Amino acid sequence: MSDIKKAAQIIQDGGLVAFPTETVYGLGADALNPYAVAAIFEAKNRPTFDPLIVHVADLRQAEILVHAIPKKALQLIEKFWPGPLTLVLPKSSLVPDIVTSSLPTVAIRVPNHPIALELIRESGRPIAAPSANPFGQVSPTTADHVRQSLGNKVNMILDGGPCQVGVESTIISFAEKEPVLLRPGGLSLEEMEAVIGKIIISKGMGDKPMAPGQLEQHYSPRTPLRLILSSDPLVATAKTGWLGLQNPPSGFDFVEVLSPKGDLKEAAANLFAAMRRLDEKNLDLILAHPVPEQGLGRAINDRLSRASHFKT
Repeated sequence: MSDIKKAAQIIQDGGLVAFPTETVYGLGADALNPYAVAAIFEAKNRPTFDPLIVHVADLRQAEILVHAIPKKALQLIEKFWPGPLTLVLPKSSLVPDIVTSSLPTVAIRVPNHPIALELIRESGRPIAAPSANPFGQVSPTTADHVRQSLGNKVNMILDGGPCQVGVESTIISFAEKEPVLLRPGGLSLEEMEAVIGKIIISKGMGDKPMAPGQLEQHYSPRTPLRLILSSDPLVATAKTGWLGLQNPPSGFDFVEVLSPKGDLKEAAANLFAAMRRLDEKNLDLILAHPVPEQGLGRAINDRLSRASHFKT
């Protein structure tokens, strides 16, 4: 029996499987089995008020889980699925409340990774899957990251190598009349607006999250991380690390350059692994420099801001 067939059987039996997507590794369970979904929250120590994304193999499987799909949502689906785009839509009665944190909407996407798609098809189930790491910590982009952070809390880990995109999916809500960006991610705002026109940018999550990744503190390494501006004075000590798009001023012994050529796609793919490497150095502080606020830069800056231990 192949590894994917074994993993699919685990999903059918109500177990947990970590699997690769193009964005990050997910911790998956049968989305229609509330007991299996509860095990995700337990393994991650994730609060149940934070909803999950449901991964499906195609539009037909998505249609079963929602009441309706607006025209603009269908335009995005046609252009960007499979891909790093999650849509929030009014849910059908098939979706357990635990998946959506009792919200009337469900977050849903088709991942662009052959292992993820084969797992969904082989199991015959939509798969609820947040990132495969303890809640609030740095997301995993390799199978080793999953092993290090979750260990024996997962029934099986499917190794698909490093994730190509490296940051989580972009989330667009169609719960209201106009589309709203709830989380920047692996698909840029510019690309989506070129297809459907203006997208409103959410100013906050309100009383509780409408989708994953909206909490103020998230994606954080254990080492304190400070997001700095170009005008801030830089004081490098022997126990200070640097995380940025390109090389820092001299004086830093622990440096992670996200893209020597300044490529934002490369930077996004390297972000979480770079954060993990600095986190393993037993440093006192990580200084992180924001990247240009365009394209995938919005997602990178969003993750750096939420990872920061120092809020202004």
